[in-house]
Amino acid sequence: MKKVAFLLADQFEDSEMQKPYEAIKLAGHDAVIIGLKKGEKLTGKQKQATYTTDASIKDVKAEQFDAVVIPGGSSPEGLRLDPDILQFVQEMNKQDKPISAICHGPQILISAGIASGKTLTSYPPLQDDLKNAGATFVDQEVCVDGNLITSRTPKDEPAFIRETLNKLRSTVSQR
Repeated sequence: MKKVAFLLADQFEDSEMQKPYEAIKLAGHDAVIIGLKKGEKLTGKQKQATYTTDASIKDVKAEQFDAVVIPGGSSPEGLRLDPDILQFVQEMNKQDKPISAICHGPQILISAGIASGKTLTSYPPLQDDLKNAGATFVDQEVCVDGNLITSRTPKDEPAFIRETLNKLRSTVSQR
């Protein structure tokens, strides 16, 4: 069983949180919702999903997790300027642990400084942001470049979930 962090703030894209979260739990992994504050109630953009954070980013370390998932919507915008979020993602990357980001999720990869030299996808209007950060943008349902897994929109969730679970199966727990 792997321990997977979900980085979440208010106004996430409902299905981009719900479907990967449920799939990871169904596969037998431990899914932990991490936000800026522990016990904070967060609501999706579509108002179809509500989650309460299990932990504050200040109380966790990358070493405690095997992977991280970054749902899209407006959530990444609410997280990308927090230095603890960025440090967590940078540490996960240094440890070569899977980082899955969908839709606007790659905004955090950009702010963490780990997009440069990578081939990534995202919500299509972010392609210039990725290119300006030194990444190669591809318009495809899922892109895997090393430990980074990226997808564009809710319609790409099946491929996003498949590749995230594949990466979890192929990585050895470092905890």
